[in-house]
Amino acid sequence: MAEKRYKWRREDYREKTKGLLMLNTGDGKGKTTAAIGVMVRAAGRGMKCCMVQFMKSRTDRYGEHESFEKLGIEIHTMGDGFTWDTNDKSQDVKTSEETWRTCLDKMRSGDYDLLVFDELLYVLSFGFLDIDEIIAEIKAVRETQPHLHIILTGRNVDGAVDKMIEAADLVTEMREIKHPFHAGIFAQQGIEF
Repeated sequence: MAEKRYKWRREDYREKTKGLLMLNTGDGKGKTTAAIGVMVRAAGRGMKCCMVQFMKSRTDRYGEHESFEKLGIEIHTMGDGFTWDTNDKSQDVKTSEETWRTCLDKMRSGDYDLLVFDELLYVLSFGFLDIDEIIAEIKAVRETQPHLHIILTGRNVDGAVDKMIEAADLVTEMREIKHPFHAGIFAQQGIEF
């Protein structure tokens, strides 16, 4: 497959480029927010982007939905709420499997330049999906679509996704230093959702 050249590249810009597997992890705020920022930048450059959210509730509407509609970015929110809200592991596993099938469809389609699988690292950390199978699927797609960028977000609970960190090209860890929740300030619209 020929190297993908973006319309904004100068003819004399000769660096080699390829799709990246990027992880936003850590116990601090900003994992999804950082991925959204990259999507906004990519969409501004004419790249086709899609976000699939594993845990956020499909019945709720978040700020990113409003923004993405205006920017023409596709989003699929498919969760039942965070696992600590559902308290039903079998349902969480079923929802994770359904959501991963959507991710596979998006990856295999060849229609995208950037995919974000939001909260996938949580799902892997909780053991709802098999990490080795996920890594194998991502690797297979990256071999056939070397231009495809993929961002995964979520915490690495107890080191459960260290294999994914090893497979990634770029890993960013958000570290909590101070958070308003500890001062009794709850999540706020437009800031956290």
